[in-house]
Amino acid sequence: MLIGRPVAFVATPDGRALRRVDHAITDLRRGGFVVLQKARTALVVQAAEAVKPESLAQLEALAQGPLWLVLTRRRAAALGMVEPPSSPGGTVLLEIAAGTDAAQLRDLADPGAVAAARAPLESGGASDIADAAVELVKLARLLPAAVAGRLAERDIEAIASRESILPLDIADVLAYRETAARSLRAVSEAHVPLADAENTRIIAFRPSDGGIEHIAILIGNPDADKPVLVRLHSECFTGDLLGSLRCDCGDQLRGAIAEIARAGSGILLYLAQEGRGIGLVNKLRAYQLQDAGLDTVDANEQLGFDADERIYLPAAEMLRQLGFGRVRLLTNNPDKVAALIRCGIAVEERVPHVFPANGHNERYLRTKATRSGHWL
Repeated sequence: MLIGRPVAFVATPDGRALRRVDHAITDLRRGGFVVLQKARTALVVQAAEAVKPESLAQLEALAQGPLWLVLTRRRAAALGMVEPPSSPGGTVLLEIAAGTDAAQLRDLADPGAVAAARAPLESGGASDIADAAVELVKLARLLPAAVAGRLAERDIEAIASRESILPLDIADVLAYRETAARSLRAVSEAHVPLADAENTRIIAFRPSDGGIEHIAILIGNPDADKPVLVRLHSECFTGDLLGSLRCDCGDQLRGAIAEIARAGSGILLYLAQEGRGIGLVNKLRAYQLQDAGLDTVDANEQLGFDADERIYLPAAEMLRQLGFGRVRLLTNNPDKVAALIRCGIAVEERVPHVFPANGHNERYLRTKATRSGHWL
């Protein structure tokens, strides 16, 4: 049964733009600044969790007018500043009151701290730059919040040069995930016999900016003329490697390998999207919130993320390069089915992939079913 019709895409990877965004990600993770530009408007930006007294003073010296705290609407809603959003995405700009110190700003970004709410301001022409600022800190796997100041048009080039701050067009930031996915190329391959699947090849795919690799695990000899059994598995350090009982990821990974081997052939795509795309550090922060009583969805949203930040264009691109356009998808997640179809892969069958609870993950599995619509 054909579940959906594929849509054709044209790949137009821009290696130079990718490398500039990757450079900016590194700068933010080190506590540095980035200048984000759109036409004649620019913000100088720092990740909120990296703000220190000296960097806050430097931002105040560089900016024209007040500084702003940029939060996702999810995080602002968690703080009681705005109504909860009805759809993913969106940012809120908050003017930073005089006398606010770096610790207070970090607290506003971190749901582990209690901070006073401030009313949102109109952002004018800077709203889409604010969106890019949040996207950039998300790409850096930091808390989705930034401190920003507007730069005068006449000062943009001089400040970027004098302060050695990378200027970046917001279009490159907002297109980064898609552009990186379309630039994926196979860079190495080896035969790796597995405990449940001895006839296995592993192929590593890397984006053109040298970013993190995604892995294709080919079991047996799949026939490209037939729908191939495929599992999309997002990496989970705690579940896959350590055997964590908080989730069912380890069971799903090993179970998928065994199931594909029993079927004779297929592909498992191991995607570098830890914690539903928020990264390992933020996943551990979400675990702390879950221990305080929140479920997985609410914990991610308290941090300022959407419930699921993953994209599946990398998976579709890898399948295309491997020569497969029709799949039998091993999943319980309706979003994976819909996403692959949107990315041009024909999903001809959904194959259930369910494992029993273990005594620690009942609430996790219940949340998947009731809040995320998984077929469990």
